[in-house]
Amino acid sequence: MNFLTFVLLVAGLALLVVGAELLVKGSSRLAAMVGISPLVIGLTIVAYGTSSPEMAVSIISSWNGKADIALGNVVGSNIFNALFILGISALIAPLTVALQLVRLDVPIMIGVSALTLIFGADGKISRVDGMILFIGGVLYTIFLIYQSRKERDREIQEEFAREYGQSIRSSVKAGLVNLALIAIGLGLLVLGSNWLVESAITIAKILNVSDLIIGLTIVAAGTSLPELATSAIASFRGERDIAVGNVVGSNIFNILAVLGLSATVSSDGINVSNAALRFDIPVMTAVAIVCLPIFFTGYRIGRREGLLLLGYYIAYAVYLFLNQTGHASLPIFSKALVFVVIPLTILSLAISTSQALHRQRERKSKRSGT
Repeated sequence: MNFLTFVLLVAGLALLVVGAELLVKGSSRLAAMVGISPLVIGLTIVAYGTSSPEMAVSIISSWNGKADIALGNVVGSNIFNALFILGISALIAPLTVALQLVRLDVPIMIGVSALTLIFGADGKISRVDGMILFIGGVLYTIFLIYQSRKERDREIQEEFAREYGQSIRSSVKAGLVNLALIAIGLGLLVLGSNWLVESAITIAKILNVSDLIIGLTIVAAGTSLPELATSAIASFRGERDIAVGNVVGSNIFNILAVLGLSATVSSDGINVSNAALRFDIPVMTAVAIVCLPIFFTGYRIGRREGLLLLGYYIAYAVYLFLNQTGHASLPIFSKALVFVVIPLTILSLAISTSQALHRQRERKSKRSGT
């Protein structure tokens, strides 16, 4: 990798992070000025704003005929979000999981992940598939806004109000400033995504790896930096609902809006390689499924679960490296995952879920007895 490529990569990542920050700040302040509630701002504008780097990079990649980077970016970002970001956030402080996440949002995340696998089964996510996904994203956003208006949990309302309900003076000057922040943020996102895609393509050629691998690793981790910052800071401040909700919301948005729009703008849809179909998309779906029992057990993610999630991301990254390099230890590593680590994890989650269900039945019987 020459020095210019490295500079382009770092500069592209920096512009994406700064652009996302300006976009979120400008749009959330503008929303507050016109009377939108902090809860709606947090669940939609902020959660989607932190996914704007994925959107910019995937659309630019699709437009330039590099659909593998677009697909790898979405799939890799979702795996990174659920395993690495939730793992790090839970290690900082155990996370609280809202009841709605378990009952609604996580099942939706599982459903759209499985839908990606179904749509890609024929080797392509077509423009029609992309339109279906994008329309689903619009409907999900409308539903979120509708649900947030019915939210009665005071703790959740106060948590979002502390973060996004700061007093904003409504004036023409303030409105123009926020519009300028949005415009600058969008401009930086476009420029940063162009630089990141160009450098990623160069790196793939230098290292002789596929665009998919670059999208799954460097690009995915880089575009997920805003989610990492948002969730880690929220966890540190004790805003546990925001930390978890940001990840789940971003993962749903990545598939419905980012992948959907990328497939729509691509002239021939997005080709899905056999490698992505056999391994990466099933991993993304499995990770979404694993979130359900982890979230359900006590409606919290403890440090032990955080360490488990983080360990799985490290194992996933190691597998990608060993597989790409054709390392001799790949068969042993794969067997250890398939026959030892995964069965033990399933057993542990099954026991934890059974215990959680038992505790719920006991609480219900006590309430009915009184």
